Amino acid sequence: MLKVRSTWAIKEAAMKLNKVWAPALVVLYMLTTPAAKADPPAPAMSPGTRSPAPHSHPPQDALLHEEFYATWYMPDQPTKPCCNKADCYPTEIKIEGGKIFARRREDGKYLLVPPVKVERHRDNPDGRNHLCAPPPHASYLPDTVFCFSLGGGT
Repeated sequence: MLKVRSTWAIKEAAMKLNKVWAPALVVLYMLTTPAAKADPPAPAMSPGTRSPAPHSHPPQDALLHEEFYATWYMPDQPTKPCCNKADCYPTEIKIEGGKIFARRREDGKYLLVPPVKVERHRDNPDGRNHLCAPPPHASYLPDTVFCFSLGGGT
């Protein structure tokens, strides 16, 4: 009997087993996964400055941070955390040409998620897609992705 350790492993196995049905399964998944419909709010400005205020998790996501983000490390650099208490959040995705693109909260841009940044050894707690990425004005390379977790439930 085959034992599967994560939601991602199930999706990966399904895609390997049947390339014909894989696109249909992805579309079905995307249609049935709840996602935020509203455009992301513009970054708040710090009083008296021209730079965005530091971002933090909204109060409703505080528990999510404690249970998931605070203990999440980069899949390709397991000694580096994904989140600095502001970089991670639930997100929408699109899949084009077999590549995953995740929506950045600050500007709504869809970022290409490098395969090495996809979490494959841990399920997320709420079944949503999650992205950890710096805002576009941060001092990182453009469109940097720290970590990504594909939704699907646990």
